[in-house]
Amino acid sequence: MGRMFGTDGVRGVANVDVTAELAVDLAVAAAHVLAEQGAFRGHRPKAVVGRDPRASGEFLSAATVAGLASAGVDVHDAGVLPTPAIAHLTAHTGADLGVMLSASHNPMPDNGIKFFSRGGHKLPDAVEDAIEKRLREKWDRPTGDRVGRIRTYDRGGQDYVEHLLRALPHRLEGLHVVLDAAHGAASVVGPQVFEQAGAKVTVIGASPDGLNINDGFGSTHLEPLQEAVQQHQADLGVAFDGDADRCLAVDAAGQKVDGDQIMAILALDLKERGVLAHDTLVATVMSNLGMMQAMEREGITVQQTAVGDRYVLEGMRQGGFALGGEQSGHVILLDHGTTGDGVLTGLVLAARVASSGKPLADLAAVMTRLPQIMINVKDVDKHRVDSHAAVQDAVRGAESALAGIGRVLLRKSGTEPVVRVMVEADTADRATQVAEELAGVVRRELALGDPA
Repeated sequence: MGRMFGTDGVRGVANVDVTAELAVDLAVAAAHVLAEQGAFRGHRPKAVVGRDPRASGEFLSAATVAGLASAGVDVHDAGVLPTPAIAHLTAHTGADLGVMLSASHNPMPDNGIKFFSRGGHKLPDAVEDAIEKRLREKWDRPTGDRVGRIRTYDRGGQDYVEHLLRALPHRLEGLHVVLDAAHGAASVVGPQVFEQAGAKVTVIGASPDGLNINDGFGSTHLEPLQEAVQQHQADLGVAFDGDADRCLAVDAAGQKVDGDQIMAILALDLKERGVLAHDTLVATVMSNLGMMQAMEREGITVQQTAVGDRYVLEGMRQGGFALGGEQSGHVILLDHGTTGDGVLTGLVLAARVASSGKPLADLAAVMTRLPQIMINVKDVDKHRVDSHAAVQDAVRGAESALAGIGRVLLRKSGTEPVVRVMVEADTADRATQVAEELAGVVRRELALGDPA
């Protein structure tokens, strides 16, 4: 069996993979590991727990809270709030641990459990591994006044909104913004903070009933937002995902503005304000070449990482950088938060529109998105892709053909016998042609069962 913790906590079908029993056990094991590492020394341990609106989050958060309290941890139950809100509140309250119950943009039947350490940071792999090893062990249970106490954290949403408003570089008066909350965790605080920032707000996808999260709304389904922006003649639209750790935008004409374009706009904004640390943006290898070219023109360095927000964050913290993110709209503003925050990203993007007086479409035009073609080549020996002479010769040939006008990227899937062939070029036809040729070589040379 593989590692229980993925890149974003433990995730699976609620009540099948992610059960109440597992939630209790993980909470207890996390308390024990942190206690052993000295995290609770000299004080009563404290945790902040939150969830997105999924029906299963009700019993999973109850189980998590029960597990923590049974292990002697006092719990602030913050209820339904975005993932970045729980990260912030963990730091804000001086808690030793934060727990978020969410499966982000996944469909409603899924759920997940994600832990934050003191300060609102994701737990290191070694700590997650230690928690996994301690599941269901025998332990001495606290009694009497040593059991944890449970309190509702009523001010959690308000504290988070105040934090976002403090990070706002320019108020939003005069802007009409449509927000799509994906019937998710930002359904209340998203509209609240945009209104308090001065915008006229039209809200869609903000009626969570426990069953409709991400269902036809949010950053994975932009059509309702595109329609609403045009129908209401708004200046822009912002769509969150289920736990609001990411966002995508839509300009006044209903055109999508993706994570690369958002990062390019924010990088220029931060540079202009003198707060883009080392004039550097951190992005993954999947970010569009058009963004890289635009940043180079503007004197901004792009540091590339492996795919995954954890690698972006790692690169940012190691280099002391302020801005990073992914094409998916998962953007990290490290001066204001420890994790991707869709509400904060949307606010800062809207503030740039307001302060510049330029439409979002004009700001997004700083970069030209090159056509990007992705082909998943299945049933191949992905582990030989980096060392196979014929494959690497084909890659070098493609790179040479695209010199100055495009690029090639071959990536192994983390979970399947699949090699992903990604090609960018000046035209979609050229990108498709090169991608198909490369995919053919990969399929032929790395077919499973062939000799090495």
